[in-house]
Amino acid sequence: MSEPPASPPPRPALFRGLWIAFGLVCVGAAIVGVALPLVPTTPFLLLAAFAFARSSPRLHAWLLGHKRFGPLITNWREHGAISPRTKAISVGVMAVMPPLSFGLGAPLWTVLLQAAILLGSATFILTRPNGPKAPDE
Repeated sequence: MSEPPASPPPRPALFRGLWIAFGLVCVGAAIVGVALPLVPTTPFLLLAAFAFARSSPRLHAWLLGHKRFGPLITNWREHGAISPRTKAISVGVMAVMPPLSFGLGAPLWTVLLQAAILLGSATFILTRPNGPKAPDE
């Protein structure tokens, strides 16, 4: 019979504080990402969950239990999945950005670079599984 894995050794207070600070910055960036088209939300939430898991069980539980953010993290962790609604919003915003940038006077080379990066990002997003059907879908 195997023994359960030992809990990780306690982290020094400095490292714990740095992980908490990093997690809070990532949550802030995710909130900004909700409003700004080119700032991603989900990757910052995943980083925040990672940081909080190493520093604060209370903050980690809060993030996973959050009405809006929790399902994104859980769906990714358990299924490596992105919901169809999130995919549609993400890819839709990505499609609008290069023409908008060009219309606002960005140099052509930056618009082309932006389009290439967004195409790669959209390809990644669209090739992820959908995961289980959410109750509100």
